[in-house]
Amino acid sequence: MMEVAANGSVTAPKSYSLNMSSEIIPMYIFSETSDGKVAVDGKVEHKFDMKPHTQNIDDYRRLCRERTNKSNFKARQVQVIDNDRGGYNPMQGMMDFSSILSKDKKGSAAPVKAQEMKRTRMDRGELENILFKLFERQPNWTLKQLVTETDQPQQFIKEILNDLGLYNKRGTNQGTYELKPEYKKSTEDMEGE
Repeated sequence: MMEVAANGSVTAPKSYSLNMSSEIIPMYIFSETSDGKVAVDGKVEHKFDMKPHTQNIDDYRRLCRERTNKSNFKARQVQVIDNDRGGYNPMQGMMDFSSILSKDKKGSAAPVKAQEMKRTRMDRGELENILFKLFERQPNWTLKQLVTETDQPQQFIKEILNDLGLYNKRGTNQGTYELKPEYKKSTEDMEGE
């Protein structure tokens, strides 16, 4: 039996039973010398387990409950910044709801921007020719770049690129499309003529 001196906490149990066992995984104690070398200081041969006595078990449960409640409670504070002059804006790049929230004189929402209007599909053969010319200019393109260059719907370009191109999932050109090898040769042959 072991008695612990009072440390300020009223609910902490003061008497414990100490169980010793020598069946443990071999462990050693290391230290670092002043010149930076590692030295073995000793070997751990016994393991001691402390357990509160049954007469103190209610105090021990109360202590554990208090400790758990303290760890679950986070003391967070909100700090209001006066004179905020910019810098990092976490909402930058998010959707702009100001056009939806602001009403014009008639009470309806603001008009739709030109970028948000639907793109119309051109002839498939015509788009293929445009894509071949773009790939002659530059070997790798992202889907977003191709959409802005051709002003065609993204899904339509994807359909055509499934036939004509390869999507790079890894490497230096990750996230880009390039022509399939059989189409690369035909464009190189055309340049040679």
